Amino acid sequence: MNKIFYVFLFICFTGFSQQTDVVDFLNIEASIGTDTVEKKIEGRFLATFEVLKETDSIFMDAVNIQINEVETKNFKITSDEKKVWFVGNFEKGMTYKADFWYDMKPKQTLYFFGDEIWTQGQGKYTSHWLPSIDDVNDKIEFDLLLFAPTDKAVIANGKLIDFGNLHEVNTWHFDMKEPMSSYLVAFAIGDFDKKDLVSNSGIPIELYYKPKDSLKVEPTYRYSKQIFDFLETEIGVPYPWQNYKQVPVRDFLYAGMENTTATFFSEAFMVDSTGFNDKNYINVNAHELAHQWFGDMVTEKANEDHWLQEGFATYYALLAEKEIFGADYYYWQLYQTAEQLKAASDEGKGESLLNPKASSLTFYQKGAWALHILRERIGDEAFKTAIKNYLEKYKFKNVSTEDFLNEVKAVSAINISDFEKDWLQQSAFQSEEAYQSLLKSSFIKKYFEVSALRATPFQDKKLQLKTALTFPNDFIGQEAVYQLVDEPISETLPLYKNAFESNNLYVRQAVALSLQTLSKELQKEYESLLSDDSYVTMETALYQLWTQFPEKRTEYLNKTEGIEGFQNKNIRQLWLTLALLTEDYENSEKKDYLKELKNYTSTDYSFEIREKAFEYVNELQLWDLETLKNLAEACVHPTWRFSKPSKEMLNKLLQDKKYYGQLSVLGRQISEKAANYLNSIIKE
Repeated sequence: MNKIFYVFLFICFTGFSQQTDVVDFLNIEASIGTDTVEKKIEGRFLATFEVLKETDSIFMDAVNIQINEVETKNFKITSDEKKVWFVGNFEKGMTYKADFWYDMKPKQTLYFFGDEIWTQGQGKYTSHWLPSIDDVNDKIEFDLLLFAPTDKAVIANGKLIDFGNLHEVNTWHFDMKEPMSSYLVAFAIGDFDKKDLVSNSGIPIELYYKPKDSLKVEPTYRYSKQIFDFLETEIGVPYPWQNYKQVPVRDFLYAGMENTTATFFSEAFMVDSTGFNDKNYINVNAHELAHQWFGDMVTEKANEDHWLQEGFATYYALLAEKEIFGADYYYWQLYQTAEQLKAASDEGKGESLLNPKASSLTFYQKGAWALHILRERIGDEAFKTAIKNYLEKYKFKNVSTEDFLNEVKAVSAINISDFEKDWLQQSAFQSEEAYQSLLKSSFIKKYFEVSALRATPFQDKKLQLKTALTFPNDFIGQEAVYQLVDEPISETLPLYKNAFESNNLYVRQAVALSLQTLSKELQKEYESLLSDDSYVTMETALYQLWTQFPEKRTEYLNKTEGIEGFQNKNIRQLWLTLALLTEDYENSEKKDYLKELKNYTSTDYSFEIREKAFEYVNELQLWDLETLKNLAEACVHPTWRFSKPSKEMLNKLLQDKKYYGQLSVLGRQISEKAANYLNSIIKE
């Protein structure tokens, strides 16, 4: 029983599918058990549907489904590789029920990591674990009842309306009031606690976390209520659902996913107060929450309308950050993305926002820029009115770019035809208009003045750089530091001291990242970086100090012992590596240090931890049977950002006869999937 998680989903929905003129699915109930050993699901599916036009076949999307037993007697139920078919003489106006038992072994969308299970239906993939409708234009209402082991928590779409116990498992009954596209159906099962908040408008907000991360809850979810309240006010339309949940899951494929009422995000964003300064969850938090309006409530009709989801979510996340961090931060982020978009455009890689195959840079960042420019063109009042009207008119429906633009034209007398041509249709980024917009920020003007000094001889800009490092702005101060890099240390020493004395975390971080050769005159100041509230600064400083002042290696290691760093244990893994390399440092403990470092490559850990561990194991050539087995498993990890570099590393090892021999005989010591991959590349 402890190997099988039974999840019963009673899913009721009404809406339209690709067969909207033929059939209307009224109700679906599915009971699903999840087998963590076989990594498959088993369940019962009951669908009630009304026939709108006489037909002999009706289908639902279901990838590689195995139908085991059919309870329905008045028509046939069959399946192929992608669909479930209901075959019979269906009469117009009649209501029918399809009832069958089935199992599925998903190759994607439903993921098992130890005793944690989560779904990711991005786009049109829910049909890999649940018979459903892949078309995003089919809006469906879901109610879910899930059963899980008593030691696990369950999170799913909607409001939890009942919780109970049945046959040694707990029951979780969730209710959705409004329709959504099938790809937004989601559930997670795992070891979670939660913190409850309530928005100003009375919406319950549930913030989930693993018990081991209890001390990271506040910094991770910092400003969550403020973000929620701000977006409701700024958007001008009340939050459209019953409640809102956020769940950090391990090995997540993306930064976050806006499942309706239940955002899942990478546990890499779980940070303590120090980690918050370098890598916080705020932008992802705001982005996924904005999607509850833009994407979940109003959903694109086609791929060319994708910016209506990602561009809007990116823009409103920037506005939320502006509310928290100020206008300077907002304009700095716009400037950074403008530089990326300009570079892509200059290289001939610019894309129209209406290109259905455009990159994320286009849909997200160019989309946000388009909204920023549109707001400047028509003014705040007209912009906010258009957004409000657009959302209210198309609430729980699908939309096109034309639908949005019509709402803009309805409230503004300003002709936006040039905007449509320049920002939506053209592939080139309008860098000059973006530049003029940025100049409306006095901060950006000052930054441009300092950055314009890059080609100026040091002696001619020394005073301006000193001024920039006196009570510095984060970004202008960093720019001043970066301009010291190629100058003689004898000339720049006083300015580096100014940078250290500024006590600005990010200016000091710029010194850590840019100063590659440390002088004795700055050693004391540089050593102080080990105490900064930044894991990025700390990691860089530890490595540079250990490398350049070998006589003090023991002191540096003692000072940083026990610090883990980010979720990927960046400080701890660097520390272990340096401790192993330091002669006569805690020799009696080195065996344990080596074991710990190698162990971080195992599947017991998230891919972020494993990826860094593989880098160190490879750098020190610590490969053995276990780490090679772990690398083979990494090559078939579902997250391509991890599997791709793992494959590259494995291919290089295969060029070495010693490792080739070890890898070629792993055989049954690894999973079938990993063995198949390994055999395929060895045969090549």
